[in-house]
Amino acid sequence: MQAIIEADFRPVDLAFGEPNGATALCGAHKLEKCTDCGVDFVNLNRLSRLLVANPHLLCPPPPQALTQRLSVAINTTKEEGNTFFRSGQHEKAILRYTAAANYACQRPPWEAQQLMREELSTVLSNRSAAYWESRDMVSALADAEAVIQIKRPWSKGHFRKAKALVSLDRVEEAKEAIQLGLQFEPLNQVRVRVASAPRTRH
Repeated sequence: MQAIIEADFRPVDLAFGEPNGATALCGAHKLEKCTDCGVDFVNLNRLSRLLVANPHLLCPPPPQALTQRLSVAINTTKEEGNTFFRSGQHEKAILRYTAAANYACQRPPWEAQQLMREELSTVLSNRSAAYWESRDMVSALADAEAVIQIKRPWSKGHFRKAKALVSLDRVEEAKEAIQLGLQFEPLNQVRVRVASAPRTRH
């Protein structure tokens, strides 16, 4: 293994940035991701910032350890969004879902990534629905696409995408989205009915 590491090693000209020289940058352009220099320090710097922000954390905990306060913040904020959504206050719901998504993205890299994907996909799916109710179909579509990227086998992301596409008069694309979603959940009767005739705006 050591021989493989050494064979793959190449020296890199480095610079250091804030906070307090804790982030790595390419030496030539002072960028954390630089195609000219062929370096990408984004993930390394994310870990570095987390460690700087938590000086009492001497080493990362085991993967099964969770930041409980962060979990509470995500769930509480999401439920606040759900309450606003149910009462028809969709703009306020969008704000709370956005805050919940921001919290979910703060999970440290040593925690199970599946948890972040579950949290983020649910929140973005809810926000897509809120955007749809607010008649912001472009944002509804963007969030649905993000859900699919994060959790492709979840049919709800494909359904959210199809609803937005129908409202944008892109019916054929909506049918394709539903058909793809049905591959993952073929017995979902709601999706089946939509797939059979997405003809009008909803």
